[in-house]
Amino acid sequence: MSAETITGTTQYLTYTLADEVFALDINKVREVLDFTDLTKVPNMPDFMLGVINLRGSVVPVVDLRTRFRMPKSEQTVNTCVIIAEVSVDGDTTVLGCLADSVREVVDLESNQIEPAPKIGTKLRNEFIRGMGKHNNQFIIILDIDKVFSADEVLLAEIVGAGAECPLIHHQAA
Repeated sequence: MSAETITGTTQYLTYTLADEVFALDINKVREVLDFTDLTKVPNMPDFMLGVINLRGSVVPVVDLRTRFRMPKSEQTVNTCVIIAEVSVDGDTTVLGCLADSVREVVDLESNQIEPAPKIGTKLRNEFIRGMGKHNNQFIIILDIDKVFSADEVLLAEIVGAGAECPLIHHQAA
């Protein structure tokens, strides 16, 4: 969805990664959790940190900083996990997204959102839904459904289900 197709008022959960403010459509957010210990899963991509137990369900947790090639941060008292629903090719997967801190829920009118900047043809930016303006600050509005490829979401589903991943080559003991 581009900024041109955003109409009316939409609520967004704002959060920080490094010194930048990002936002997710509140309809994609299930809840926000304090950071907890993760169970590491071997042979996963760098951005997949591990899994957490969410009321009996295994939920993969991804590091958006790593995914966006941002500097790695240290865990603080503000570090949290945003539990979000990601839809790719008609399938919905629950993922935890590590954030440096959660700020607030903001209402943005369509006239407060500009299209994603054109950065040329070699850089991917289709996962940026638009650039919001709130209190004289830019907010990078993500389209969480486009941040990960279908294969990466499938990998998260497999990890979340606790199944052995066919994409990982296991060596015989």
